[in-house]
Amino acid sequence: MNEGLNHLHSFLRWLVLLFALLTLIKGLGGMGGSKKFTTSDKRWALFLMISCDIQLLIGLSLYFMKGWWSVLTSGAAMASKYNRFFSVEHAFGMLVAIILVHIGYASTKKDIADASKFKKMFWFTLVAVIIIIATIPWPGREAIGRPLL
Repeated sequence: MNEGLNHLHSFLRWLVLLFALLTLIKGLGGMGGSKKFTTSDKRWALFLMISCDIQLLIGLSLYFMKGWWSVLTSGAAMASKYNRFFSVEHAFGMLVAIILVHIGYASTKKDIADASKFKKMFWFTLVAVIIIIATIPWPGREAIGRPLL
């Protein structure tokens, strides 16, 4: 079961990155100030938020099933780069990114100017994407790299 969830978690990262890219494009396209913020503009941010929430649920189940919580609480988290990355850096970074995605989506529901909605959605998503890209175990990263699929 761990292996299947790990594969699903790895595959769904591509959906998160796709929805993040589409959200960034929508946000950047509307930051000029003349475009009206529509439901379709908001939809990509919603899809990003939902995919991040699914990733969070799968990631939390993997975190506890694989024993990373035990590694963290036993004090062995900093013993190796591998333990530190998965028990602390990956978990914390992704949690911060998901919070930023939620803030970005929440800003689209406020009664503010359309240009401001685009701007907030874009900047919160951009910072979240930077954190996500930095904390994904990409192939080639020494000791922590994972395959692309």
